[in-house]
Amino acid sequence: MRSIWNGAISFGLVSIPIKLVNATENHAISFRQIHTEDGGRIRYRKVCEVEEREVTSSEIGKAYEDADGTMIPITDEDLASLPIPTARTIEIVAFVPADRIDPLQMDTAYYLSANGVPAAKPYTLLREALKRSQKVAIAKFALRGRERLGMLRVVDDVIAMHGLLWPDEIRSTESVAPDAAVTVRDKELDLADALMDTLGEVDLAELHDDYREAVEELIAAKASGEAAPSAPSAEKSGGKVIDLMSALENSVRQARVARGEDADSAGAEVKPLRKQTARKTTASATKPASSKKKTPAKKTTTKSAAGSKKTAAKKTTDTPPAKKTTARKRASA
Repeated sequence: MRSIWNGAISFGLVSIPIKLVNATENHAISFRQIHTEDGGRIRYRKVCEVEEREVTSSEIGKAYEDADGTMIPITDEDLASLPIPTARTIEIVAFVPADRIDPLQMDTAYYLSANGVPAAKPYTLLREALKRSQKVAIAKFALRGRERLGMLRVVDDVIAMHGLLWPDEIRSTESVAPDAAVTVRDKELDLADALMDTLGEVDLAELHDDYREAVEELIAAKASGEAAPSAPSAEKSGGKVIDLMSALENSVRQARVARGEDADSAGAEVKPLRKQTARKTTASATKPASSKKKTPAKKTTTKSAAGSKKTAAKKTTDTPPAKKTTARKRASA
């Protein structure tokens, strides 16, 4: 991996030469802009407004535009000679528990690689100190023309650094939350909890980019002259107001089916649903009990009687009295 920055970690009086390497990569599919009439490439050219001619990259520098429109040239040498200690140094300023860092502050991630054999010992020292303390290091560093905040932590046997946004770069949450006062019922919370339990956890390594794969299939189909794959027609809701309880119940059932479970199994218990089912089946379970008395008992072996017990217990879920009576009578038979 190519380094994008060379410098050192300042750890008190200890200096650790390091190289900065991007820890992430972008797999998104990029497109070119074309002229739709003839397919010609659309290109952007950098033109000097004074000379009205295209200029090369070597002729382009940077400048700050003042309030009156005056351009103040700033060179790379000007920025490199700024009187700040973080110009070529990742300066550790504190060590804090990891949960003190708000995920909203997280930005680009980098790997810090020891630069040379002499850097191996102090690098390992800092890495092991971070591991044992179970803390992260807060640091300041300068990159791409601005000073930044960073968080150093251990990933496997490497020190990683996450760029952090400055606290004043995080927008306030005012006016984002719902304006209306909403009351959530306990039954709705029970169903939400059941849905969360049913969905369970996931191995992030198993997740993949479905959109990118679909785009790749689209490109392959068009390149070979085949028909482009089309998405299945989505059901139109018609703008109807969704019943929250019904949506939650259906979500729990679908999640259970997706996991290969019975939609009405007790894999993720939902107390409100069990209570409602019990109330509905109590009255209906009484009538079959009387009709079963008139049915003559069949002679069965001990094994089939045990199977009958299980069948009766399954049919009369949530009606304990009827289940016990049926089981005893069939067992005695």
